[in-house]
Amino acid sequence: MPSCSLINLGSCLPQVFFEFLRDIINAPLQPFLQLTLHLLSEPINIDLFGRIWIIIVYMISMFYALLLVASGLSFMISGYDSAKRENAKEWLKNIVIMIILVQASFFIYKLIINLAAAMTSATLSLVDPNFFLISIGSISDLGLAIMLGVVYLATLILTSLILTVRYAVVAIGVVFLPIGIFFYFFDPMKQYGSLILNILGSAIFATFFASILLIGFAQLSDIGIFTDLRIIVLISAFLFIDVLMLFLMFFSIVKSALNVYAGVKKLGAKL
Repeated sequence: MPSCSLINLGSCLPQVFFEFLRDIINAPLQPFLQLTLHLLSEPINIDLFGRIWIIIVYMISMFYALLLVASGLSFMISGYDSAKRENAKEWLKNIVIMIILVQASFFIYKLIINLAAAMTSATLSLVDPNFFLISIGSISDLGLAIMLGVVYLATLILTSLILTVRYAVVAIGVVFLPIGIFFYFFDPMKQYGSLILNILGSAIFATFFASILLIGFAQLSDIGIFTDLRIIVLISAFLFIDVLMLFLMFFSIVKSALNVYAGVKKLGAKL
């Protein structure tokens, strides 16, 4: 805040007044803005679900022996049929890979989450923190801030809600990851495993793509035509992020669901 004196009183008072109004308008935005940026960049804590993960992995491990015995029998009864023997070897290899991945799924999942968070945080660090705040430099800016401030607040609330759902999906996803891996390497259930893995992958890396969008909109606000309309750029940026995350989740579900349908249809044709 500038220091006012008799020399610059005429120019100082309006600036102080506008800064005072700016702080009042930005005050209700701060909690949701901080929550949104935190949900975008911070690693997700999955340790809370560690015990449930152990239970799920223990239940899956009961099938290891059956799968190994089945693959061994398939290899022995294949006789001199080279195609069947190769299929049995491939099946055995997939079972071994599946066992390793299932047992290490908690640590692999945590590593991927931390990697995605680091990428997102590094990208967001390129955005000026003042970009997210409403700036007021004139009466016209004040009028625009009053009219669209509520819309910006509603957009931040919506974004924080979507990011909270995404946080929950990724956090609980550590329980579903071993199930997804097990299904993926078990041919009759492969499509369902792909569905789980696609949903979790989209949810984990959605924030990285959102951070790239924020950089783009921040650069856009420096273009002359948008300089005095930053609040519109801010609203558009977070609305675009909401649409992006919903699209990624919806697209991964639809794509995997179509794969499931194709797999079921193919299985029915064989029968």
